[in-house]
Amino acid sequence: MAMTGQESFKHTLAELCKARFPIIYVTTWEEERVAKYIQELAGDASLIKTPRKVMRWSSTKGFHGPGTGAVKDSTAPLKAFEHVASFPEPGLFLFLDMHPRFGCNGRPPDFDVIRRLRDLVVELRNSTQPKTVIFISPTLQLPPELQKDVTVLDFDLPNADELRVLLEQMIATNTKVAVDRKELPRLIDAALGLTEQEAENTFARAMARDGKLDKDDVDVVLEEKRQIIKKTGILEFIRTDQRIENVGGLNNLKRWLEKRNDSWTDEARKYNLPAPRGVLITGIPGCGKSLLAKAMSAVWKLPLLKLDVGRIFSSLVGSSEQNMREAIHTAEAVSPSILWIDEIEKGFGGQSSGGDSGTSSRVFATFLTWMQEKTRPVFVIATANNIDRLPPEMLRKGRFDEIFFVDQPTLAERKDIFRIHIGARITHPDVIGDVSAQDEELLGQLATQTDGFVGAEIEHIVESALFDAFAEKRAIRREDLLRAIRNTEPLCRTQAEQIKAIRDWARNRVMAASKPDVNGEAVHAEGSPSGPAGRQPVDL
Repeated sequence: MAMTGQESFKHTLAELCKARFPIIYVTTWEEERVAKYIQELAGDASLIKTPRKVMRWSSTKGFHGPGTGAVKDSTAPLKAFEHVASFPEPGLFLFLDMHPRFGCNGRPPDFDVIRRLRDLVVELRNSTQPKTVIFISPTLQLPPELQKDVTVLDFDLPNADELRVLLEQMIATNTKVAVDRKELPRLIDAALGLTEQEAENTFARAMARDGKLDKDDVDVVLEEKRQIIKKTGILEFIRTDQRIENVGGLNNLKRWLEKRNDSWTDEARKYNLPAPRGVLITGIPGCGKSLLAKAMSAVWKLPLLKLDVGRIFSSLVGSSEQNMREAIHTAEAVSPSILWIDEIEKGFGGQSSGGDSGTSSRVFATFLTWMQEKTRPVFVIATANNIDRLPPEMLRKGRFDEIFFVDQPTLAERKDIFRIHIGARITHPDVIGDVSAQDEELLGQLATQTDGFVGAEIEHIVESALFDAFAEKRAIRREDLLRAIRNTEPLCRTQAEQIKAIRDWARNRVMAASKPDVNGEAVHAEGSPSGPAGRQPVDL
C-alpha cells in the first residue's frame, strides 16, 4: 500500500537523520505543519532509534518553544550555531527563514553565516551525539558553498486523503451544517493545492456562507486559488462565464474534451486512466480557439490559468528559468487545473536564433521536460495560428494528447454561430424587429452568404448591424445584417494564400476539430469544394 505524503516525508526524514545527514532543507510555507510532523518523528521509536529533542529558531525569537529552555542571545545566527555545536544531547534544530542569509531578492549573502555553517557540518559529523539542522523556508535558496553539504527534502501540500480527514473533522464539529456528501469528492479535489490552513479557512467560509456544503461551494474554493495565482504575478487567473453552448461547431474537439471531463477524479482511477496531458489547437485566426479554452474551464469546473510567455523572460541572469519553474509550480499547486497558452508559437517559436545567450532555449527545455514528465493533473490547452513556427519536438506524441486543426466554419457551423450571437445580443423587444435566432430561413440565408467567414467576423457582422439600428434608434432589420456582410472583407480573401498554406499543412497531419457538412462538402477560401482540413475520425 502506497504511503501518504505525510508518511513518506516522515520515513525519508527518519532515514536522513539516522544516517546523520548534517543539514536538511525543507521548502514549504507550512511551518507549523512540518514542525508537527518533525515533533512526531522525534519521539517515534519505530522510525528513529534515538529520540531527539526538537528546538525551533527564528531571527526574532532565537531558540523558543516547548522544552527549549532559556537560551540567551540566540537571535543572531552565529550564536545559534554555537549553541547547536555545544548542545550535549541528540537534537533536531529547526531554523526558520534562513534563506535571506544566503542571498535573495537583491540582498547579498552573509558570508560569515555561510562559513560558520560549513564549519558546523564538520562538527556535527564528528559529534558523539546525533544532531541535525533543518532549514524550513518558503523558497529554496542555497549558495554554491553549501550545495554539497545540504540535502533538499520536499514537503508536499496536503493530498486528497489528508484534506478529506480535515473536512470530516470540521463537519463533525459543525453539526448544523447541511452536507451533500455526493459533492464532497469534487470539493476536496478543488481544494488540492491549498495549504492545510488555507483549506481549513476555505471550508469554514463555505460553511458560514449558507450553512451547507454542496456543489456551489466549489466556487468558494476556486476563489481562494485565484488569490494564490494573483500573488505570483506570472500567471493570470481567467474568470469566465462562457459555456460550451457558446462555441459554434468544433464538434469533434468538443466531444474529445467532454469525454475527458472528471478524468482526474477517484472514479477515473478505477479504470487506471491517466490524467490527460493537454491539447494543441491550431488553425485559422478567429475560429474560436481561445473561446473554447474559456468554455472548457466552465465545463470542467477547473481554474483556468493563462501563461503569458512574455512575462517569463527577465533581464536578470537565471530569473527567466526561475520564473518558468515558479509558473509550473503554481499550476501544479492549484491542480487539477487548466493551463492556457495563447499563440504559443510567439513565445516558443524560433528557438535556434541564439540571440539571448540561450535563455529562450533553456526556458523552452524546462517547459518541454515538464510536459513530458508531469504527474499532477494540469491540462495544457495551447493555441497556435502558425504551427509551422513551433519546434518539431513540441509536436511529437507525449507532449500533447492530440493536435486539432480548426478550419473555417462549415455551412452548418455558420448557422450555429449566427444563432448564438443573435440570441445573445438581440434580446430587447424594442430591438428584435424581424430578426430572430429561431428563424431558420434567415439563419440559412446568412450562413450561405458568409462562405469562408470565420466566427470572429460573424460576430462583427451582428455587432455592426446593431450599431446601424442603434444610430437610427430603431429595431434591427434583416437588411442590416445583409449590408454588414457586404461591407465586410473576410480574412479568406485578404489572406487567401496564407490560409491555403495553413490548410495544406494540416491536411492528413492533425485531427479535424469539426465534422464536414451533411453532404460531406464545404466550400472554403480556395474556392473549390473540399472537406475540412485535418484527419476526420470515424467516431471520436
